[in-house]
Amino acid sequence: MLKERTELDIDDMSIWDDARQMIAKAKTEGITTAWDRLQGQTPHCTFCELGTTCRNCTMGPCRISSKPGSKMRVGVCGADEHVIVARNFGRFVAGGAAAHSDHGRDLIEVLEAIVEGKADGYVIRDEEKLLRIAAELGVATEGKTALDVARELVDICFADFGSRKSAVAFLERVPKKRREIWDKLGMTPRGVDREIAEMMHRTHMGCDNDAPNTMLHAARTALADGWGGSMIGTELSDIIFGTPTPRRSIANLAVLKKDMVNILVHGHNPVVSEMILAAARDPELLARARELGAAGINVAGLCCTGNELLMRQGIPMAGNHLMTELAIITGAVEAIVVDYQCIMPSLVQISHCYHTKFFDTADKARFTGAIHTSIHPHNALVESKKIVAEAVEGYARRDPARVQIPGEPVDIMTGFSNEAVIKALGGTLTPLVDAIKAGQIRGAVGIVGCNNPKFQQDSMNVGLARELIRRDILVLATGCVTTAAGKAGLLVPEAIEMAGPGLKAVCGTLGIPPVLHYGSCVDNSRILQLCAALANELGVDISDLPVGASSPEWYSEKAAAIGLYAVASGIYTHLGHPPNILGSSVVTNLAVSGLEDLVGAAFVIEPDPVKAAELFDARIKMKRLALGLSA
Repeated sequence: MLKERTELDIDDMSIWDDARQMIAKAKTEGITTAWDRLQGQTPHCTFCELGTTCRNCTMGPCRISSKPGSKMRVGVCGADEHVIVARNFGRFVAGGAAAHSDHGRDLIEVLEAIVEGKADGYVIRDEEKLLRIAAELGVATEGKTALDVARELVDICFADFGSRKSAVAFLERVPKKRREIWDKLGMTPRGVDREIAEMMHRTHMGCDNDAPNTMLHAARTALADGWGGSMIGTELSDIIFGTPTPRRSIANLAVLKKDMVNILVHGHNPVVSEMILAAARDPELLARARELGAAGINVAGLCCTGNELLMRQGIPMAGNHLMTELAIITGAVEAIVVDYQCIMPSLVQISHCYHTKFFDTADKARFTGAIHTSIHPHNALVESKKIVAEAVEGYARRDPARVQIPGEPVDIMTGFSNEAVIKALGGTLTPLVDAIKAGQIRGAVGIVGCNNPKFQQDSMNVGLARELIRRDILVLATGCVTTAAGKAGLLVPEAIEMAGPGLKAVCGTLGIPPVLHYGSCVDNSRILQLCAALANELGVDISDLPVGASSPEWYSEKAAAIGLYAVASGIYTHLGHPPNILGSSVVTNLAVSGLEDLVGAAFVIEPDPVKAAELFDARIKMKRLALGLSA
């Protein structure tokens, strides 16, 4: 992690040349970035870092100190540090589960609008997957139209958000041994909204005042996201927009074009960005762009909305979380169109420093100073054309003297869904299982999540991926790690030269990279599903597999929920820095060791990528030997 300092060193802020050039440009032009604002917030409040502050009622706020003789050993209500840390972490997880699961709910609403004929521009692109998923969830499909099947699937998915079921629908995918563990611990997720609401209830003053009990429900809440809301979001996105298949694209800030109208899409939900892309292909808008001297309209992605378009449409990636401000600072962006999640409010202010127009499109995610366009399924295409039209007109206002687009784009391969992987393997997981048994692929690790300015940007994301593939460990990348891995040259088949001999041989035969792009951060549910399928194929629990998960540079509530549902599913999970729980020995010990006894996995904290890879190596070796395989 970056050290506290009085002067910011640009080379320490990011590993990327395109980022460093734009940070330098920002300083020249007097624009502050996330790194500057972090410096202004340093040092942070120690109580907050430890998780020992409580604002859950107005008898406080309280700050807890466990130092002997302190007058602040408990809060006004009598809650100690363990209760307060558990409460805070539980609410943190609930926030993350709510975000990703509400994303899933939005996709149900779009599918419902398609069924009702109220979604102009949206269609069901993957009818085969619609029928397969519906049948998996108990819908009789024979003799029914796709819309009739979709109508029943909508009802099943909506029911997963309620409170009248004993388990969310996709738990049918979970190995029997794992389900038994959850049932025994009272962790089986019943409904997305139910678990989130109960988490908020439990952490109200005078309710759950036993830290381990609160943590178990935090795990249940996270599982409702991973196996409920997020999984629904992934599967319905595939049904509506198409299941990803391997394709080539490009990444980094050089995907922006000096001679084109540049539109950035940012956020997490493909509902808006798909329509922006459709509008950007409109012949009349393209003709107007040419009238103004532009060669065309260029749509590029940021963060997970970018991932959604990348994996389905091959749209280039301009950057991940810490590149979002820097993309605008190029001076070449006519419009940035956002939906929700991971969007820094600073983007509005930075847009005002240039000719860039900032459009927000979700009523649940409005930004002061933005141009608000309320987009819904019934009006998405019409409103998207208006946005693109304004972006086109903005090309004439661009100041060429302020445009600086660094470097050249790098090639990447994207679009690895479970369906695409199974197809590449000949329609079955058997070849993958055989490669694991033979030790060519010793194991797999999903590297997921964010950027955090507390780290040198992408140093952990890239460093860990390189170390793992060198050890014959396959890497699955989602979210912001995608752009990092792509810029590092890890998302192309040629990257097998950086892999160990076994992984190199397998990937070389299949013509795939040793790091597979598995989608946006909501698509971590694809990794859950793959782990469950492998466990079922081998007749074991997920916790018996030689697999792991990592979010090296995480920052958000969603990442906490993702990490917790991975651990609760039996997957050993690495974080580059700890959540705000260190103020409680009970909660900390439960996270890093106690959960191992309960669910067969735990968290590990390690800021060094090489040491983290060594920990994964040892874990995978242990799991392989337990399965009777070579180390």
